[in-house]
Amino acid sequence: MRLRLLDDTEPTTPSDTEFITTEELAKMLRVDPSSVRRWRTARPAQGPPFIQLSERVIMYSITDVREWLASRRITPEAA
Repeated sequence: MRLRLLDDTEPTTPSDTEFITTEELAKMLRVDPSSVRRWRTARPAQGPPFIQLSERVIMYSITDVREWLASRRITPEAA
């Protein structure tokens, strides 16, 4: 299930206004969905920001995911 804010055409790649599910995020990051769920419920939270639409429906903004990934980037010089 993908949600788009203003555009109702089907994009070929995720846009900055697109939202993805836990399963889609896990596939994108090549991890098990249970890892994404564990990150979300850890205290403090370890994964990207999320939107809780209901008790069982969690969505992630592509923009938030990209920012989260960028914040975790380590350059060899800094390591």
